[in-house]
Amino acid sequence: MNFVDTSSNRKWWALGALTLGVLAIGLDATVLSVALPTLAVDLNASTSSLQWFVSSYTLFLAIGMLPGGLMGDRFGRKKVLLMALALFAAGSVACAYSPSAGAFIAARSVLGLSAAFVVPLSLSVLTVLFSKEERPRAVGVWAAANFLALPVGPILGGWLLSNFWWGWVFLMNLPVVAVGMIAVVLLVPESRSSEKPGLDPASLLSSVAGLALLTYGFIEAGQNGWLTAAAMVSIILGTLVLVGFALRQEQLSRKPGGQPLVDPELFKSRGFTWGTILAGILLFTFFGILFIGPQYFQAILATDAMGSGLRLLPLMGGLLLGATQADRISARAGAKVTAAVGFFLLAAGLAAGALTSVASGDGFIAAWTAVCGAGAGLALATAASAVLVELPEEEAGVGSAVFQAVQKTGAPLAAAILGGVLNSVYQGRLDLAKLPPQTATAVKESVFAGEKVAAKLGSMPLLESVKEAFVHGVDIMLLTSSILAALGVILTLIFMPRRVAGKNSHAADQSTQSQV
Repeated sequence: MNFVDTSSNRKWWALGALTLGVLAIGLDATVLSVALPTLAVDLNASTSSLQWFVSSYTLFLAIGMLPGGLMGDRFGRKKVLLMALALFAAGSVACAYSPSAGAFIAARSVLGLSAAFVVPLSLSVLTVLFSKEERPRAVGVWAAANFLALPVGPILGGWLLSNFWWGWVFLMNLPVVAVGMIAVVLLVPESRSSEKPGLDPASLLSSVAGLALLTYGFIEAGQNGWLTAAAMVSIILGTLVLVGFALRQEQLSRKPGGQPLVDPELFKSRGFTWGTILAGILLFTFFGILFIGPQYFQAILATDAMGSGLRLLPLMGGLLLGATQADRISARAGAKVTAAVGFFLLAAGLAAGALTSVASGDGFIAAWTAVCGAGAGLALATAASAVLVELPEEEAGVGSAVFQAVQKTGAPLAAAILGGVLNSVYQGRLDLAKLPPQTATAVKESVFAGEKVAAKLGSMPLLESVKEAFVHGVDIMLLTSSILAALGVILTLIFMPRRVAGKNSHAADQSTQSQV
């Protein structure tokens, strides 16, 4: 095991290198949203293809998490991280020069798989670079890099699409990845598990298959409804396979010489278990804002993609503030109180957001989204710190992958559930009594389709009905998210450890490092 001298500033520069890689991943995940209309024309993509432009990335991101963490623990986290960054750069080039929709989906799959290696490994390296006492602050910086990509992606992507060829939306990843790779080579120490983790084929295959089936089921449910055969069968099979995976890990842990892919002992730690669960709940809840924000800005406020990104800045400002200050607040008030306050702020902001109307101004929206951002930043950084502090360096890669897998599978689940709430309320609120069936069906597809039909008919009453129905759906969805965030407050107060690190643990950590 290699450690960076804790008295040196070098580890903080190394953290900067890791955040560059994370930033490149985050930019790619968000920038696609503004590029879809252009890609639909240039690649002659159908609606189904456009859906899989996004979903293929999500699917392979979920599939690769645990194998990526395992490879880092077994072969060296720095080495595997560099290989993943290089693969991400190659995938970006393939996206930019894709000649067809099918080729673009394949390239997006490569990007998702490489991102699945980069994200958990960049987090796991923090367990090597920083002591337990320092990790909360380091995680805050790491989390801030994740959040920063959310508004930067649409803003930068919108500007590139307005002025240059669409391929630059993906080629812009290359300089960021290049700088990140150079910095990782120079600043990040190599680390791996002292005992190579076993490669149990049954565990590896069941983890990949279970996550793939579950994620695919959520994607199908979000696109075509929960009652479709593909969604129901995939979700049920995925759940059963993951249950089998968990039983296999328990069996291996009890077997003399057995080496489980994920050690069940990890889940005996309240910090690891509840930090992972609470982070998953938070990301599910927070996803609602990112899901409806751009739609509201463009459908109700009539902004473009860049304008939508700019209106997300208060949300991101709150996120950056909460994430970077979480370690200081946690040091004084404790992890339990800090995370609970974060969830409370998120719940309060979402409840205020549920009062949004068609006439709401930018000031009101900026205020409640900033509160939501601050709460989410506090809670997520604290939950992630609780996971890292309890994570043995031997299992940093796989443990970080478990933490990330729970979050990443939450995005399609949130899209399916919260999107379903929004759509059902929107469709039920519309006044379509005087429209012919075919026209009414078109209006029900989405707020954008409804506005297009209203403009074509020149019907102001229909346009008002569409907007009011959509905003009512937004309010109900935000209220649902607020209730879930309030549940996060209760679970945090009951189960979250009071503190994730202290002077004693720090001293022990320093002693261990000096002996190594």
